[in-house]
Amino acid sequence: MEISSQKSLEKVLSQRALQMGSSFPCQICVVGFLCGVCLTSLFLAALTSFGSFEFGGFSLSTKSLGASPRNSGSEIFNIVTSTDCNFKPKETERLEVDSQSVKERTDDERVSLLYSAWSAKLTKSVDEESEYLKQLRLSKSNVPNAPHLENCKLRTQVNERLDRRPGNESFPPWTGWKGVLDMNPAATTNEQMTYFRHRVISEGAYPPWITGSDEENYPYTRKVQRDIWLHQHPLNCRAPNVKFLVADWERLPGFGIGAQLAGMCGLLAIAINEKRVLVTNYYNRADHDGCKGPSRASWSCYFFPETSQECRDRAFDLLGSDEAWKRGIITAKDNYSSKEIWTGRTPRLWGDPWAYLQPTTEINGSLIAYHRKMDRRWWRSQAVRYLMRFQSEYMCGLLNVAHHAAFGKEAAKIVLKSLGKEWPKEFANKPNSDIEDYVWSSHKPWIPRPLLSMHVRMGDKACEMKVVEFEEYMHLADRIRKRFPHLNGIWLSTEMQEVIDKSKSYSNWNFYYTNVTRQVGNVTMASYESSLGRETSTNYPLVNFLMATEADFFIGALGSTWCFLIDGMRNTGGKVMAGYLSVNKDRFW
Repeated sequence: MEISSQKSLEKVLSQRALQMGSSFPCQICVVGFLCGVCLTSLFLAALTSFGSFEFGGFSLSTKSLGASPRNSGSEIFNIVTSTDCNFKPKETERLEVDSQSVKERTDDERVSLLYSAWSAKLTKSVDEESEYLKQLRLSKSNVPNAPHLENCKLRTQVNERLDRRPGNESFPPWTGWKGVLDMNPAATTNEQMTYFRHRVISEGAYPPWITGSDEENYPYTRKVQRDIWLHQHPLNCRAPNVKFLVADWERLPGFGIGAQLAGMCGLLAIAINEKRVLVTNYYNRADHDGCKGPSRASWSCYFFPETSQECRDRAFDLLGSDEAWKRGIITAKDNYSSKEIWTGRTPRLWGDPWAYLQPTTEINGSLIAYHRKMDRRWWRSQAVRYLMRFQSEYMCGLLNVAHHAAFGKEAAKIVLKSLGKEWPKEFANKPNSDIEDYVWSSHKPWIPRPLLSMHVRMGDKACEMKVVEFEEYMHLADRIRKRFPHLNGIWLSTEMQEVIDKSKSYSNWNFYYTNVTRQVGNVTMASYESSLGRETSTNYPLVNFLMATEADFFIGALGSTWCFLIDGMRNTGGKVMAGYLSVNKDRFW
């Protein structure tokens, strides 16, 4: 009886439970419970996947929660996806994308604003710059320093001091201290430091325009540069034993800047062999409105003069003296044959250091250890380095413009990243400290390193050397990057628009180049330069030349005089061990 009553009770309860389970309120509860499970799973997956979650001042991290690798991240993500509870509203996704776009747009606007402020500093007068900054709602006090730009006025003043003798000293102040460091008040008032500087100067330190050790340059580079400077700067230019060679730069039709430099290297060799001071005169490429005052039509428009102003004045006085010509105190370019100028005797004052040049040039997969013109290669390197030892303020400004056009926005991004989000509202430049004024001021402007320079010479050069396609240059670039995988940037110099167009197909490289009209089709270099005008056709090649000397690597064609001279500047600028990959060899080797 008891058993029968119990079964009847269970049956009633089961029926009642079934009725309740099929009721609508109960179904709602079950669905709500399952959705709660989905929400919890999704929250934990997001939490463990991103590692941390922050809300207000409260921060959660998978590490602080002690989540083990086995239970975090991927495992929770797999559980969530298996429930098929992808209920994230599309509107939320759209809001996140819009938020990211707004952030990127804001960052781009700040970069453009800073870039424009720096541009005003380069292109406008002091008053115009201030007015322009007001329009941008900025002032000089809240525009941060541009790391890619040089203070040209300061750099020129420092170099002028390093290019002349102080008082009755035998040498300029070439101490072991770089830049303006020896102008620090502590150095000028300390007697022991003053004595040390005087002793170093009197003994003749090496010139400051040489970078690196002897092993990083061509043999004897530092000694040769010092000796050339002393030869070109006698203590008394009016002494009876001081003789001169006055020469205009070559200006025959078809002579490029490279040929002009090569010719002047030959004349400097003659001057040294004959114990004369070389004085350069008319430079046709500087005869334009960009070169102001006495620097017009002069090499000094772009680089420091080859001798002192006292010697120049003395030489030009002697040009009108028949007695000086008869006695051989003065000579001119016409006194020498083309053979003497272009293939004359290399000075032997330093022995034959070209006999042991380090083999760091590769052509067709092999290092070149010896060739027939090693003495000429060594000497032209020394001569060009001396003639270009210091840039003029004008040349420095041209480089600043090129740096800003190529690297300005990258520099702005880096600077803004270091400042955070407060610029320009909560930022003001602070007065420089001593280390900024006396130490860091000697650092060179920022460029995106490592940087490969590539000079692609084509066009009418085919009549003088083997010309190869751009693809071959890029093959060599890929070889360099195989060894240095962090190399991404190429400074590309070329006169051919075809090369610029082809560079755009190499999306895995960042190309930088000057914004100038280039050749389309086969025209002579003389015609091309004429179409650009004298100022542009001189300025932009010199910018490319100096960029090539500063780059970490170089690819060119040694059959081109221009590339030959770039190689020389690099080999006297601490870049010997960077090597040189050439697509061909010099035609005279």
